[in-house]
Amino acid sequence: MAKTYVVDLTGAEKQKLVEMTNKGQSGARKIKRANILLLADTGKTDKEIAEVLHTSIPTVERTRQKFVAGNLDFALGEQSRSGRIPKLNDKIEAILTTIAQSVPPEGRRRWTIQLLTDRLVTLTKLENISCESVRLALKKIS
Repeated sequence: MAKTYVVDLTGAEKQKLVEMTNKGQSGARKIKRANILLLADTGKTDKEIAEVLHTSIPTVERTRQKFVAGNLDFALGEQSRSGRIPKLNDKIEAILTTIAQSVPPEGRRRWTIQLLTDRLVTLTKLENISCESVRLALKKIS
């Protein structure tokens, strides 16, 4: 069965991939993808490439597909991954800084992380936030 995604590298692309794999300064995933493309250009099958590089056949197929559909940089690169939106934005960090610099509650000599967290939740629209998030935000600010 003929391959749908045939990798045909130009001389410049081959040179770039060989330099990348020889230097070893790129990330492991990027180097693996570069090796996949180099082996695919020599005519090896997906199964052979997967065995040589100790990876899965779908990884080889996806790398081929990304190269043919896009370009070399698209095949080597990572796509951005969606993540959870951070609860602490610049506005909330500014409120946190103001609270931390204010006079502590009556009966306390200083603000604790727990007190700051509780006050931040009551003053903002946050339903909850972890003490660790508050601690990291304060560490980043100072």
